[in-house]
Amino acid sequence: MTKAKLVALIAVMAMLLALPAMVLAQAQPPRPAVFGGSATLDGVTAANGTVVTATIGGVTAATANVSGGNYAFSIAQPPGSSYAGKEIIFKVGTGTAAEKATWIADGGAILNLNATSGPPPATATPIPPPAPILGQPGPQGDAGPKGDSGVPGPAGRQGDAGAAGAAGGAGGKGDTGDKGDSGTPGAAGSAGPAGAAGGAGPVGPAGPAGEAAAAGNGLLGIIGLIVAVVALIAAGGAIMMGGRR
Repeated sequence: MTKAKLVALIAVMAMLLALPAMVLAQAQPPRPAVFGGSATLDGVTAANGTVVTATIGGVTAATANVSGGNYAFSIAQPPGSSYAGKEIIFKVGTGTAAEKATWIADGGAILNLNATSGPPPATATPIPPPAPILGQPGPQGDAGPKGDSGVPGPAGRQGDAGAAGAAGGAGGKGDTGDKGDSGTPGAAGSAGPAGAAGGAGPVGPAGPAGEAAAAGNGLLGIIGLIVAVVALIAAGGAIMMGGRR
């Protein structure tokens, strides 16, 4: 191994060992990727002070100056951005290196850059990054604040009708109602029985004496007198009955 490569390897290892051994808590950003190695431009070792640039997505991600023909830098992911799985393009001075890499948190490699002032060789292929060295999991973070209440769900279906309740007790006696209207008069009763016969009326005065008749006419006169007396008695009884009514 040449002295230049040995110096680059020592520089990369020193930067890797300087990182914490344990993975930071979930809220902390991921650890950077570290690269280092020799740097040439158009086949000549780059002069001291030559700027080596790493770009991701067309934006400069890190820079370093060549010293003794070697470079070394770490590429950290800025807050609010993600470099995970993105391609890294390297430049030495004004030339683009044929070597490329992929950004992985806590990754990196010894990468010797061979840049040319013109377009990079068509056969250049990116060097696969090594597997990252993972530390032990960090302690569990505190529980987050309670979230807002969810939207109320739809109303449930209507329940079945309950059983009929027991009959209530008898109510108290109500007030006396108003007097009703007079009824229709009833039919006339039947006639009562006939009253007892009244007493005999006073005897009327005797009529004038008739002329003397023959012997046959004397018997008829007596009979006529009796009939008259009976008629008077009947007339008096009728009069008395009429007065009682």
